[in-house]
Amino acid sequence: MKALLAARVFDGADLLHDRAVLFDGARIAGIVAQEAVPAGTGRIELAEHHVLAPGFVDLQVNGGGGVLFNDAPDADTLRRIAASHAGAGTTALLPTLISGTRSHLRAALDAVRTALAAGVPGIAGLHLEGPFIALARRGIHPADAVTAMTDDDLDLLCAPFPAPLLVTIAPETIPAGRIHRLVASGATVFAGHTDATYDTVIAGLEAGISGFTHLYNAMSGLVARAPGAVGAALDRAGSFAGIIVDGHHAHYAALRIAFAAKGPDALLLVSDAMATAASDCTVFTLNGERIRLQDGRLVNDAGTLAGAHLTMAEAVRNAVRHAGLPLAAVLRMATGTPARAIGLADRGRIAPGCFADFVALDNDLRVAAVWQNGQRLR
Repeated sequence: MKALLAARVFDGADLLHDRAVLFDGARIAGIVAQEAVPAGTGRIELAEHHVLAPGFVDLQVNGGGGVLFNDAPDADTLRRIAASHAGAGTTALLPTLISGTRSHLRAALDAVRTALAAGVPGIAGLHLEGPFIALARRGIHPADAVTAMTDDDLDLLCAPFPAPLLVTIAPETIPAGRIHRLVASGATVFAGHTDATYDTVIAGLEAGISGFTHLYNAMSGLVARAPGAVGAALDRAGSFAGIIVDGHHAHYAALRIAFAAKGPDALLLVSDAMATAASDCTVFTLNGERIRLQDGRLVNDAGTLAGAHLTMAEAVRNAVRHAGLPLAAVLRMATGTPARAIGLADRGRIAPGCFADFVALDNDLRVAAVWQNGQRLR
């Protein structure tokens, strides 16, 4: 048994003071007052100014460590991506496939199954971002990959899967019955890359859509007489919404507006990380297009945003330092809320039985230490 002692412990919901987190191997045994640590327990004392939180949970990770999931959807790629993000505090993530061919979809599903069976640390499920999206809102997704969902596609996505499966779709392209069947099979469905009207999105929510992929980006906007997908997301406070907090995908005022509308139990941080995240990589290829890092933004030659050069730790720091959001709320948006959005009961919280995944942040909200499955990584 070991005990992590910290002046501030965020447990996934609240900020606690002067606590010790007990863990035995890969699982948490409990949280106690520091003076209640059992005799003989190995003690690890964090610096007074550090805050201990659950490891970050990221629902949208396209790549990292110099590699991209789309390029090589296999278990080795997943291991490298997960390891690079774990060093930056993200101990559970959904590798994300950007709209690809149907063979890409099958390869991604198989890769995650293989990684899970092999116990690759950090792989918590799979996010399929497309290809069942709106051509008009495809963003960097290749036009020739965007397609309508067939019966065979639906059967593939509804097949048993050993971990959370998040599927981003444009609700105007898929009948309500198919959305309902997807959700009934166990998948989580988010709306994204959509040009749908407000009413169409609301109908999708009623059919089982539970959230939105990268709020504001690649979706119909909010105007007075046409609230669009953004309006639906802000209006339905209980729906989840991921948001990319890099200062490029959304203005910090837009973040504050979303936070005011939805709060930290529904708004969640995502990185939308590409190959450059947690690496020295500055140029990569996505579906034959050259993507380069320019002034903190990832763009193609036409200047279109192509994912983000971001980790969750950086998103947390940006939300607090630049948007002025409360630290405890932001940590919830990076841990407990994304875990709940996809039904990960044993991640994103510091509670008995949960994985012993922790990140310690210093006074500047930079990563000072990381534990994953009870093992210290840095």
